[in-house]
Amino acid sequence: MRKQNVFGILIVSVLVFVLAPFAQAQEKIVKIGSLFPMTGRPGLYGLDSVDAAEMAVEEINAKGGVAGYKLEFINSDSKAKPDYAIRIAKRYIDEDKVHFLFGVVSSAVGLALTEVSKQNKKIFIGTDHASTQLTVDKFQPYYFRVSNNTFQSMAAGALYLKELAEKKPWSTIAYVGPDYAYGHDQWNELKYNLDRFGVKYKIVGEYWPKLFAPDYTPFITSILKDKPDILISGLWGGDSVAFIKQATPYGLFEKVLFCSPDAGGNYEVMSATGSELPLGLVLSARHHNNWPDTAANKEYVQKFFKRTGRFPTYAAEGAYTGILAIAQAIEKVGNPDDTEALVKAMEGMKIKLPEDPDDFTSYIDPETHQIVQVQAVGVTVPNDQFPPAKRMLGEWKIYKAEDLLPPKEYIEMKRKK
Repeated sequence: MRKQNVFGILIVSVLVFVLAPFAQAQEKIVKIGSLFPMTGRPGLYGLDSVDAAEMAVEEINAKGGVAGYKLEFINSDSKAKPDYAIRIAKRYIDEDKVHFLFGVVSSAVGLALTEVSKQNKKIFIGTDHASTQLTVDKFQPYYFRVSNNTFQSMAAGALYLKELAEKKPWSTIAYVGPDYAYGHDQWNELKYNLDRFGVKYKIVGEYWPKLFAPDYTPFITSILKDKPDILISGLWGGDSVAFIKQATPYGLFEKVLFCSPDAGGNYEVMSATGSELPLGLVLSARHHNNWPDTAANKEYVQKFFKRTGRFPTYAAEGAYTGILAIAQAIEKVGNPDDTEALVKAMEGMKIKLPEDPDDFTSYIDPETHQIVQVQAVGVTVPNDQFPPAKRMLGEWKIYKAEDLLPPKEYIEMKRKK
């Protein structure tokens, strides 16, 4: 009896060994190669993005996948370094045979990878980085972005400042932002939109710290000396947190109105500063845990919290969106290898997202491959419902998605250059 059991086990093992390759060959897989930073100041964005992307992949695969395919998500630490990320992307394409490049937090990395995407005709889904250059100046057909870009955020910021000027007149403005494409894009686009909306202003200072700068004191003292009415910040992530913490003892936020329309309202800023975060700062971000007040947004936030034990930063919702967009495109085309058909399927795609109010559905603009979304701008108010944060945004101003898009003449001008 014992010999028979051993013999049976041996037969089963042999069959498994022989048939396994055939079973694997029959399993249809869509490979998604992502490049999120997992260390340093942008590391939390990478961690949140990976968790949210995996959450979306598991939800889709649990329902049987899409068009007979299961999704497979791969991530490598980009270290937020363009040259290093390029090497990973080429390995993904040549060795791992991925169907999509995905992710990226830094716009510098995004600008590098869009060239790899273009050269290899491999679709690149941008989930977080925000430089408008990727969808305007350096537009190429295989790149799609599924979160707001800096132009949309700066248009919302300019509209907010226009409304503010009508109620509480201001005249002087200054800017502090990282000295690379993302930072310069924000400042140029804010000025363009202030001019477009007829806002009068005088620039009294521009300050350009390096990305991940350890000490902002020289910039803070210069801002205090220049005395702007409005200080626009283009800092993001840990840089925003460091600047706010270092500027608070100087009383900067009591002397100027601090406005950060693109990334300043990210949950990371609230959670990292707690009750130290000054009240009355004008901030926004690409996703908010407490806006819109819809069932879909609440469900998404709670699912992420249940999975990770923390509330999501905006980077998470961008990654979650990217997976949904890939699944929707494959479902329509039926073949992840038909790149040109997938491009067509994504152009004009409508996709309902956690950050959408009930009366709006996000969609991808066919001309720029940029997602079009509503944006909310708020001010910091007391709120302890999302610990460890003690402040969240409130007193919302909501701006229509179409009002935030770059005008056709702006796109044509940039592309001619």
